[in-house]
Amino acid sequence: MAITALIHEYAFRLDRGDLDGVAALFANAELRSTRGDRVRRGAAEARTLFDPVIIYDDGTPRTVHQLTNVMVDVDGPTAQARSYFTVLQVTDLGLHPILVGEYRDRFALVEGRWEFTERVFDPRLFGDLSSHMRAERT
Repeated sequence: MAITALIHEYAFRLDRGDLDGVAALFANAELRSTRGDRVRRGAAEARTLFDPVIIYDDGTPRTVHQLTNVMVDVDGPTAQARSYFTVLQVTDLGLHPILVGEYRDRFALVEGRWEFTERVFDPRLFGDLSSHMRAERT
C-alpha cells in the first residue's frame, strides 16, 4: 500500500504544479525514458525533466494524471511496479487526453520507508502536448 501511495503521490504533486516536490521523490533514484538515452540521477537532475512543463496562472499545469493497472511486486527490501498513465488536460479547446504510457518503477525500503530507486517513462500514445510542455531546445 505504501508503494502504491508513493506512485500516486507523484501524480498528485505534478498536477498541483509542485515540480520541486515531484523531483524530491527521486532524490535517490535514476530516471530515464524509452525515447532517449539520458539518465537523470537525484532530485536536481530529476527537476530538469520537468522544466518544460507549462505552469498556468492558477499554479498548475491544468492536468490530471490517471494511474491504472498498478502492479506491485515486493521482494524483501526491494520492489518493482508497473502502471499505466493517462494525462488529461483542459485547454481553451476543452478537456482531452494528451499522453498515455507506462511507468516502470523500482523501490528500496530505507529506514522503514519506501523510496524510488528508478523510474522508466515509456510514453506510447501522443496527443497535442503544445499546451503542456514547451518545445525542447536543441
